[in-house]
Amino acid sequence: MNLFDVYPLIDVTPTKAQGATLWDENGVEYLDLYGGHAVISVGHSHPHYNQRIKDQLDQISFYSNSVHIPIQKKLATKLGELSGYPDFNLFLCNSGAEANENALKLASFATGKSGFISFSGAFHGRTSGAVALTDNPKIVAPNNQRSDVHILPWNNIEAVKKQFENGNIAGVIIEGIQGVGGIQVPDPQFLLQLSGLCKQFGAKLILDEVQSGYGRTGKFFAHQWVDGLIPDLITMAKGMGNGYPIGGVLIHPDFKASYGLLGTTFGGNHLACAAGLAVLEIIEFEKLMDKALASGEYLIENLSKMEGVTEVRGKGLMIGVDLDREAGPIRSELVSKYKIFTGSSAGKHTIRLLPPLNIEINHLSSFLNSLKKILN
Repeated sequence: MNLFDVYPLIDVTPTKAQGATLWDENGVEYLDLYGGHAVISVGHSHPHYNQRIKDQLDQISFYSNSVHIPIQKKLATKLGELSGYPDFNLFLCNSGAEANENALKLASFATGKSGFISFSGAFHGRTSGAVALTDNPKIVAPNNQRSDVHILPWNNIEAVKKQFENGNIAGVIIEGIQGVGGIQVPDPQFLLQLSGLCKQFGAKLILDEVQSGYGRTGKFFAHQWVDGLIPDLITMAKGMGNGYPIGGVLIHPDFKASYGLLGTTFGGNHLACAAGLAVLEIIEFEKLMDKALASGEYLIENLSKMEGVTEVRGKGLMIGVDLDREAGPIRSELVSKYKIFTGSSAGKHTIRLLPPLNIEINHLSSFLNSLKKILN
């Protein structure tokens, strides 16, 4: 039996990883500035992370949500402390797409409406409801077409207001920073106006922080760079588990829970929560939000002065680098010649950088020197 061939593969087989470094089966060393789609938040094989999971394995690895699971509460408490949302409630699931599906469901239940607004360039996952929120024709199948989803221009509040006036809008979903859309940072005033329109028309504001959350931008969530913005629902995944599948929805206390409203078999299992708790402890102990911000400023400053770079966007260690030529060959040369992984799927001319939050400056300097050589 063969695998269903849907992934364009880099011709590398990593067999070992530590921090921001990968090694292939021949012992060749690679620098990881992509973290497997922003998943590796606290570095590969972090000793505290590994130990947390090993300790949990020695106790109990899984039971369903039909019993008490105390580590879920530990995770929720620590997440509330670090995120600044201690009064919100947490629903645990397995992925970002699942988190967004549950957020959409909650908004629809709470408002009794079915319509949603999303934005051009958005990516919210590959499950049916999440796919319906994107305008990427590569992933939208016939069964994903929904007449009650309205994909509007980025940063255009007048278009949003007009759609609200047409009625039946349950919620607005927007990424803290668009990832697949090319590292597009929403205008702060636009986010505040979205929040105001949601309140005015009785809709829910959903902040998709699946890629932009968990300290990556220097704040716990990217939307926290906007003073006074409090979403109704916040979705998370990727860096939440540092490689172990886990996702979650932070839910405003105004929402009322009831048995059977949401559900999952594997979400919030013992091992997933151990991984999630370890990530939060490392972020706190190593002050990784501060480190991500400082590292990002270093990268952005140096990239902005580089010949061949036309624009640099982002916050912290979520950065999009626009080039004056196609990015694909540049990414390929970075891997093949300089042994550096960077990200794709962010635009024809864009390199996406999503390294571990504790990456060292010497690693970033090595990348800058390598990119400069290629562009020159």
